[in-house]
Amino acid sequence: MTDATLSAPPQVTSTTPLIAADGVPLKQKLARTTRRMKMRALFLTLPLVLFLIVSFVLPIGQMLYRSVHNPTGSNVMPNFAVQIENWDGQGLPSDDIIETFVKDMAAARKNREVGKTIGNLATRVNYEIPGSRSLFTKTARRADKITEGPYMAALIEIDKKWDNPNLWLTLQRVTKDFTISFYLAATDRKFDEAGSIVRADELYRIYLPILWKTIWLSALITALCFIIAYPVSYLLSTLPLRTSNLLMILVLLPFWTSLLVRTSAWIAMLQTEGIINNVFVYLGFIDDNQRIQMIYNMTGTVIAMVHILLPFMILPLFSVMKTIPPSYMRAARSMGASGTYSFRKVYFPQTVPGIAAGTLLVFILAIGYYITPALVGGNDGLLISNLIADHIKKTLNWSLGAALGTILLVVVLIFYWLYNKLVGVDNLKFG
Repeated sequence: MTDATLSAPPQVTSTTPLIAADGVPLKQKLARTTRRMKMRALFLTLPLVLFLIVSFVLPIGQMLYRSVHNPTGSNVMPNFAVQIENWDGQGLPSDDIIETFVKDMAAARKNREVGKTIGNLATRVNYEIPGSRSLFTKTARRADKITEGPYMAALIEIDKKWDNPNLWLTLQRVTKDFTISFYLAATDRKFDEAGSIVRADELYRIYLPILWKTIWLSALITALCFIIAYPVSYLLSTLPLRTSNLLMILVLLPFWTSLLVRTSAWIAMLQTEGIINNVFVYLGFIDDNQRIQMIYNMTGTVIAMVHILLPFMILPLFSVMKTIPPSYMRAARSMGASGTYSFRKVYFPQTVPGIAAGTLLVFILAIGYYITPALVGGNDGLLISNLIADHIKKTLNWSLGAALGTILLVVVLIFYWLYNKLVGVDNLKFG
């Protein structure tokens, strides 16, 4: 055997594992390195994930849960809630169930624990049967005096409204922890005396009309923002850099001013004795006794929201238009195309990503806007977000507010899905 044979390296086959310099198989070392990189990326993104969970996922989940979960009835009358659940709903409940109802009502009358008083149950039933709150408060004051049966006769003696099967069917529903009643109320529906879902009385049909008005106003505001923003963005993209930067400062100036200040300024300008009406009177467009009502109505809401949301349309459009070379239009003109045809066939299609981004951004902001409609809208210019806030802060009907919020969220997701189908989210450009 020669020396060359002794010093030859070992043969490497396809089944032989590759070894790193430190003797560890290369495949194992690569897997270890990849795992280390994934863990590093996870730790870097963990604060953002936790922030999204705490500020976004959990509140939405709580809203969805609250919209169907309302344990007021079972908290106030736990024993009655268990017994009435098995009632067949025919006629009036048995006297045993009524006895439990009377004893739970007497106990609730003495209870001072938050959320478990008879007033909470009266408010909950009043959502289903308006005007029934006084019935419960009056009966609760005399419940401890009912010591023997027949209990139903004793209740009817207090108030004849207890001789109504629909009232007891309603109590059977409200003592359940989970209910769809608030979604029915949010869509102007209710349960009738037979337990079927029907349209609410005309007097109480308020939520769907305001929801449609919110969608219509949001679309109108988006269209007006586009009509104003497109020529402004085109001007900014074609002017010299120094001039366009100066004008861009004017566009961004509203972001540096408080929203309340801007809204208050519109109140001062739009009122009947405000600046705009005074100018119209001075120029002779209208008489002094014919001043235009432009505040605390839908007109004021549209004007103020267009002004506030206009930068959100200008910025995406400007960012896209700035990247379109002017030589494209010159080339189209040199080949015999008219200015209108060149704009329609060459320039406008290239701005579609900016249009899509701006309209989507403005529409989603407008459909959930709250402060401006609350300050300048009055009763005529209120949006669905104002009703949600009223139920959360004033009427304390959190379940109905959560149901309205969930419906608004679903509407936004539907529009986002339609937008994705028609335009494509991948084509959006925000800058």
